[in-house]
Amino acid sequence: MTAAPTPHNPQPAQPSQPEAPRDLVGIGIGPFNLSLAALAHPLTELDTAFYEQRPAFHWHPGLLLDGATLQVPFLADLVTMADPASHWSFLNYLKTRDRLFPFYFAERFHIQRAEYDAYCRWVSENLPGLHFGHQVDAVRWNPERRLFEVDFTQLDTEGEAEALGRTYTKNVVLGVGTAPYIPEPLRPLAEAPTVPVIHSADYLTHRDRLLAADHITVIGSGQSGAEIFLDLLKHRPHGREKLHWLARTDAFAPMEYSKLGLEHFTPDYTRYFHALPEAVRDGLVPAQWQLHKGIDDATIAAIHDELYQRTLHGGWPDATLTPGVAVRTAGRVAATKVELHLEHRLQNTRSRLTTDAVVLATGYRERPLDEMLAGLDPYLRRDSAERPRIDEQFRLVLDPSLTTAGSNIYVQNAERHTHGVGAPDLGLAAWRSATILNTLTGKDPYPLPERTAFTTFGLTTNGNRAPRNQSGERGNLIELKN
Repeated sequence: MTAAPTPHNPQPAQPSQPEAPRDLVGIGIGPFNLSLAALAHPLTELDTAFYEQRPAFHWHPGLLLDGATLQVPFLADLVTMADPASHWSFLNYLKTRDRLFPFYFAERFHIQRAEYDAYCRWVSENLPGLHFGHQVDAVRWNPERRLFEVDFTQLDTEGEAEALGRTYTKNVVLGVGTAPYIPEPLRPLAEAPTVPVIHSADYLTHRDRLLAADHITVIGSGQSGAEIFLDLLKHRPHGREKLHWLARTDAFAPMEYSKLGLEHFTPDYTRYFHALPEAVRDGLVPAQWQLHKGIDDATIAAIHDELYQRTLHGGWPDATLTPGVAVRTAGRVAATKVELHLEHRLQNTRSRLTTDAVVLATGYRERPLDEMLAGLDPYLRRDSAERPRIDEQFRLVLDPSLTTAGSNIYVQNAERHTHGVGAPDLGLAAWRSATILNTLTGKDPYPLPERTAFTTFGLTTNGNRAPRNQSGERGNLIELKN
């Protein structure tokens, strides 16, 4: 969510029922809050509303490359892992489009990103209670009403403010997503228009301009960087590719995609991770980068095949792939080129690279919540790094004066520091949404499995329990001593 536009005498908009507070207000409508809204829809006892400043749903439009697929199976839709019979499942979306048989014969477990985006837009266009073109400006606690008050600005089709509003709610869920990350040395260049220095999030918007450049550099070793390098490579002439691909990692490494490795994206692992000490969690997340920042095998193979094809008639493609490199500083050369000052960490060497365009496949960072929650700062409980503490049910840890009133703030994809690498994973979206709804209602509208992994993460400490065996009994864990 970006900053609010300057209001042009916006008119106050009164809530339709100011004395009837909502049960839940969602801020942001990305896949995760869309999942929550879809699973909340059949729970008629809940009064919910979700607000999003964008005019419509869009999911990473700059990266919807032809043929690019999700890195999770189609079962990781908005609802299936919690409610396979939901009206809002991907399979039902196909049914409404008369596409079940074509999908059946296509035999695809991993669908294209563009198809996932179309599916989510179908849900967003048909699910009630979603308010696009509404930017939330602040969330505060009203001690007299013992409710949260949410202030928003209603935007017109041009993104200009046309009305102000306020609603009251018992609970809030933050799903504001992540923002493109641009490393500090490259920020001044990305903000200037003369030389294209583009984040991968905007790749398709600027693709023609990039392809027209004489020399192109891609920075970033993850899936987006690999897909963009491959796309550029396919559209450059043989022998005159003029491409550089740079990465900080020591290799263009494959993503960990073994079946037991994938169990790090289960509720079992999430619970185990949450129970670890804060310092242990902080050291563990960066060490697990290959679980979520590597490149899938098919993309690596496609890149190698394309490079190999260009050697069939002799010579090598003019494409340089260099891992282990960091950009120390960057600057302009004249008005049309960029000079990157590079350092190889293992060699302890430095060099310079002049290029005509840069694509920053440097990932995303969680959007900071402090500005939106400034009015709640006295009530927030933080860890040693001043990050919000988040309990196992995805609730911000707040002052008891709020929670004893039955009010909570839930978060989605803002809890990697407390819940681990699965926080941004689409495969856990429905489970997390169901967990939130079960907690919020105090009931069990979505019964969830007790066990989800063959791996037993850790011993039976911190309240973790040994998994049940086939007879339903819990196994015994024997204490190991040196």
